[in-house]
Amino acid sequence: MSQQQWNSVDDYFTGLLVPHDDALTAALRDSEAAGLPRISVAPNQGKLLHLLALTQGARRILEIGTLGGYSTIWLARALPADGRLITLEYQPEHAEVARGNLARAGLDNLTEIRVGPALESLAVLAAEHGGNPAPFDFVFIDADKVNNPHYVEWALKLTRPGSLIVLDNVVRGGAVADPDDTDPGVRGTRAALDLMARHPKLSTTAVQTVGTKGYDGFALARVLD
Repeated sequence: MSQQQWNSVDDYFTGLLVPHDDALTAALRDSEAAGLPRISVAPNQGKLLHLLALTQGARRILEIGTLGGYSTIWLARALPADGRLITLEYQPEHAEVARGNLARAGLDNLTEIRVGPALESLAVLAAEHGGNPAPFDFVFIDADKVNNPHYVEWALKLTRPGSLIVLDNVVRGGAVADPDDTDPGVRGTRAALDLMARHPKLSTTAVQTVGTKGYDGFALARVLD
């Protein structure tokens, strides 16, 4: 198996199952033109997020890591007309690109981008409405990997029984299986997975993937009663 073959299969799946979409194509184009890193989810992975949020019946979605808003568009399209998505982005220039992409997709009325360090934004979220904010039904974590365990902890505080939490990029090129790896992103991901494995309020699995994004994977957790 090779990267070329993985790309060919992903291209086939995308061509068959993910029809061309002007807003999504433009979001990738404008993100690249603005110099954003090419790390958005693949189209078939974006549709997976969309289907998971739809299946969940999500009315409130939290995304940690906006980038250019590509995954945000997929998730926001799963919301009902009175739904809400809050997405957190560290870089102001990334947030500006995402705002344009969301407005072009007609989703600016459903979405809110909060700029700044995500851990600070999460603390503000938790303090809103007298420290009792409405819970999120779906959380997608796709930001800096060092803080993954902290993001999972905040996701638990901001969700309800039955909510779903998706943690992206957990394979780290296979290094996640090496307890002696010293890379901060690997260590952060392992700490998050360890937390998700032992936490009594979570039922978690993780899946390896291959495709246009290379060798990777994600963890999926349901919040329990």
